[in-house]
Amino acid sequence: MLGNKLAKQKAGPPTQQYLDIAEVREDIVVMKDGTLRAVLMVSSINFALKSQDEQQATIQAYMQFLNGLEYPVQIVVQSRKMNIDAYMQALDEQEKKISNELLKVQIRDYRSFVSDLVELGEIMQKRFYLVIPYDPATDKQRNFWAKLQEAISPAKIVKLKAEQFAERKTAIMQRVNILSGALGSMSLQTAMLDTQSLIELYYSVYNPQVFDRQKISDTTKVRLEEGF
Repeated sequence: MLGNKLAKQKAGPPTQQYLDIAEVREDIVVMKDGTLRAVLMVSSINFALKSQDEQQATIQAYMQFLNGLEYPVQIVVQSRKMNIDAYMQALDEQEKKISNELLKVQIRDYRSFVSDLVELGEIMQKRFYLVIPYDPATDKQRNFWAKLQEAISPAKIVKLKAEQFAERKTAIMQRVNILSGALGSMSLQTAMLDTQSLIELYYSVYNPQVFDRQKISDTTKVRLEEGF
């Protein structure tokens, strides 16, 4: 009887309702409140190896970068165990192409060495991201109680029309270009994540335990039925 009662209980809202992300469209993350996010992958520099003048120039450029910000940004550092599957596969393919037996043996020994080194040393790979937001004026006018209600209840999706999305995308891309130039003055290279990379990034964040074992498919090959 107890099992039947539990089965008849109304199921709670799915987990997706509590996530802030509504969709990823045209290399832009659309939030459920209608705001947008763009994500830049940023390279790193070895500050300690620079000369004193170069260090001072980098610090001054960073200060100008911070002082020039007119909106909040988020800096994300992601540390994950290094995945060498693609590199090991490339070594396997190279071994098959070589006819020299001595070189084949050396490649196998090198592959084993690299595999043991990563496994025993647990070498971590760090990636740096800059999350750039765009909040339309209507979003900034929300009061405290509206924001509190969103925090404690499932978010409602605000569907953007094509024209609205195009306008907001133009605005956020202007910010992307400005910040990319500012980071470039510090000898930092940037690359804006496309739709596939964004989905993989958020998938790895929300599913860290299964990301390395269960890869997601290429979004460009996914076909949606009409009316979905």
